[in-house]
Amino acid sequence: MRLRPLSPTLACTLLTVLCLQNLPCVPARAQQAAEVQQGREALIAPARPVPVGKAPRMEVRQIRSVPGEAVYVLVFHQGDEALSGLTDFAIANNIQDAHFTRIGAVSGATLAWLDLGLKQYRAIPVATQHEVLSLTGDIAVSQGKPIVHMHAVLGGRDGSTMGGHVFALVVEPTLEVFLTADTLPLQKKPDPASGIKLIDPTR
Repeated sequence: MRLRPLSPTLACTLLTVLCLQNLPCVPARAQQAAEVQQGREALIAPARPVPVGKAPRMEVRQIRSVPGEAVYVLVFHQGDEALSGLTDFAIANNIQDAHFTRIGAVSGATLAWLDLGLKQYRAIPVATQHEVLSLTGDIAVSQGKPIVHMHAVLGGRDGSTMGGHVFALVVEPTLEVFLTADTLPLQKKPDPASGIKLIDPTR
């Protein structure tokens, strides 16, 4: 049987139908690949090293000292990265057990949420000016080195908030920290269930 050629109108109609059927597939695959790639880029390992020397304008003053305890005020200025500065301070002063609170503002930050299924943090980037509404943390020792652990809640211009584990805080214009250090060291130990290091109160 001899096949008759399609008319231009019918051919155009069939081509349009095929295109409409296939169009969603390409964007869907591209979007899925982008989401996977974005997810990979947004993951942060719990043991990611803290850069040192990123708070050159930080000022420190000891305001109280009694047996077993010392209280410090640390003032960060524009451009200082607070996690780096606090880590430098802990190393320089052999801080092995401390807790602290802060108040101030930042021009940017990297917060994070712990994904227990992956045992990694999912980054929450902050790229605009925010007030530090709440910030608390502690310092303990792991393998002879002080580990700074802190969480923050930041407030935006419209009053919205975001919070999480802190990987970076870029100060603007200032951040004021009140830190209480104790002389009895606190040790951290690895927690296989979460992939992070937790304070061990038995040591």
